[in-house]
Amino acid sequence: MEIRLFNYSDYDNVINLWEECRLLQPWQDPEIDIERILQHDASLFLIAEVEQMIVGSVIGTYDGHCASTHYLAVLPEYRKRGIANALINRLEKKLIARGCARLNILIPAHHDLLISMYERLGYETDNIVCVTKKLIQL
Repeated sequence: MEIRLFNYSDYDNVINLWEECRLLQPWQDPEIDIERILQHDASLFLIAEVEQMIVGSVIGTYDGHCASTHYLAVLPEYRKRGIANALINRLEKKLIARGCARLNILIPAHHDLLISMYERLGYETDNIVCVTKKLIQL
């Protein structure tokens, strides 16, 4: 497995990955999301490949104080092989090198398997409520 930065030739394959992993919501436009990430900070858009096939992704964002993850995905047939862990670990190293103090990861409260995975990586559940507001209607 290789972890590398996203490049434009990955565009369609990454969107297919997100669709297959059922990450996309009806209001999301993945093309716009990719363009925004690439304009802001492409160095935190990571791809996992096995035999030149894209099998995973994660996008990190960092505001100078804390960071967040987006679009963590691994193809179903490649799960439980450490790919998500490797993506998160590489992202953490990149963030630590920038002086990032905290990585926040939003997970649906009902997603016990994903919560367990992050707990195995040393993450803790905080007593924080996330509130959101859509600023742009897509």
